[in-house]
Amino acid sequence: MPFEDLEVWKRATRLSAELYKGLASLRDYGFRDQITRAGLSVPSNIAEGMEHDSANERFRFLGYAKASCGELRTQVYIGMEIGYIGNDTGARWVLETQELSAMLVGLMRSIERGS
Repeated sequence: MPFEDLEVWKRATRLSAELYKGLASLRDYGFRDQITRAGLSVPSNIAEGMEHDSANERFRFLGYAKASCGELRTQVYIGMEIGYIGNDTGARWVLETQELSAMLVGLMRSIERGS
């Protein structure tokens, strides 16, 4: 299945774009760079993994995407704590990273089963 057809990739791509738009005016360039990189890493690793022919490579890159979800979620929590990210936006982004992580686990399990 092409990665463009995966709902998890579509949602991760939308979240990444949302991060860039939502943090465009943030003057803390280090924080902004780090959180947008983590967000960009999720759909990028999904795409890279799904382009591999080997199930092991797919699984590995999906694992990287899941790890990036955790990194991103941590940065959102910190951004909320220091006032860079509003609570409503942050809560939405946290929930989205949790759902993306769960979707990635499901996709990884399907790869393990060979389906």
